[in-house]
Amino acid sequence: MSTEQPFSRSMNNTYNDLVKQTFNFPQEGFDVKDGYLQYNGLDIKALIDKYGTPLKLTYLPKIGMQIKKAKTMFANAFKRHKYEGKYFYCYCTKSSHFSFVVEEALKHEIHLETSYAYDIEIIKKLYEKKKITKDIHIICNGFKQKGYTRRIASLLNSGFQNVIPVLDNKEELREYAKTVKVPFKLGIRVAAEEEPNFPFYTSRLGIRAKDILEFYVDRIEGYESKFQLKMLHIFLNKGIKDDIYYWSELNKIINLYCQLKKICPELDSINIGGGFPIKHSLGFEYDYQFMINEIVGNIKSACKKAKVPMPNIFTEFGSYTVGESMAHIYSVIGEKVQNDRENWYMIDSSFITTLPDTWGIGEKFLMLPINKWDQEYQRVVLGGITCDSHDYYDSEEHINEVFLPKINNGEPLYVGFFHTGAYQDQISGYGGIKHCLIPSPKHVIVGYDKNGKLVDWLYAREQTAQSMLKILGYM
Repeated sequence: MSTEQPFSRSMNNTYNDLVKQTFNFPQEGFDVKDGYLQYNGLDIKALIDKYGTPLKLTYLPKIGMQIKKAKTMFANAFKRHKYEGKYFYCYCTKSSHFSFVVEEALKHEIHLETSYAYDIEIIKKLYEKKKITKDIHIICNGFKQKGYTRRIASLLNSGFQNVIPVLDNKEELREYAKTVKVPFKLGIRVAAEEEPNFPFYTSRLGIRAKDILEFYVDRIEGYESKFQLKMLHIFLNKGIKDDIYYWSELNKIINLYCQLKKICPELDSINIGGGFPIKHSLGFEYDYQFMINEIVGNIKSACKKAKVPMPNIFTEFGSYTVGESMAHIYSVIGEKVQNDRENWYMIDSSFITTLPDTWGIGEKFLMLPINKWDQEYQRVVLGGITCDSHDYYDSEEHINEVFLPKINNGEPLYVGFFHTGAYQDQISGYGGIKHCLIPSPKHVIVGYDKNGKLVDWLYAREQTAQSMLKILGYM
């Protein structure tokens, strides 16, 4: 927890006071009851008592809440603008491939986006388990090797009529022409211009916008009976933000759609990718409805001006779908005062191995103590237990400091990092070898059972020394 400005000693200085003086609190998903933090109404202290720390916690109902929220906002925007296309919500599996995540999302009438060959094996398993039908839209992105294109072809040949391979380069089309035996739909990813602070000008992903019209005429237009161009796709690395860069890149693809639509009547969809931000601070502010209204309004306005039909709109929300459904809970196992300015709180795990984005790209997560809200707070640095100097956490999203309650006698201080559900397991290598052989923590899932009762269960135990030794060849 941190603050915009220092507080004088004359003010109340418990951690609870700090939060309430700095933010509107309580707020959605977070409250304090009987001195302990509640997360989406969950008694985290009870879960700590039951399972111990370090602990990964997944709250499945949040996934459905996020999907419903986005669908409602797009419906509002379509109604406001009298928009004539349809909206399709896709979940990009790379954010979290776990079956309990994907299957929970699929309960809410969504579609899927893939990024590598092995994703297609997941699609096949979902179909075998009757979690999806062959009508589902599968958007296949990424630079594709033969193992990927052949698996896509296998889906198409087996009757998945809404699988849409999105061409990342011009040569990719040849693979489908050779292996797909039925008529199918195509997408083209438009290479975005990167932000000025990037070391390169144009994204490596996709085909340059100026080449697409010629590519369509030369390679696609004459083959309507075999494949049809149905979708233009764009994704911006910085996400969906209200700035000149985003609107400029979005309008480029809208204008390209309008040009192509006049010579390609089959083209009927724009995929704006993902990029909705999630809350990484109690001070988070983002007007989702405004941004959706503006996106829908811009697309309609351009289409009206060009006198072409409005396209269907696809999104591929990954972090937005699953990010806010997970938390990592640690115990502070020791305090080290290294000099006059730095107090270290040592946690019983590692940031590098459990939250690798904090180390790799300097990501900030919403961090709050679970207990001791009535204690005085102090500025601290959180340290992991690897022997790596970079295994620390010392700043929050809106200020370069971390404040936590002072440690005193009694129960340990428990610290939670929230909204950690996207990418962290994938990047850290779930179940594999970790830096300094720090084990993956136990993983607890909370969701509804068949009777609609909220229950918790242990999905994975803490990683053992034996499992690591086996991977390393010692057993």
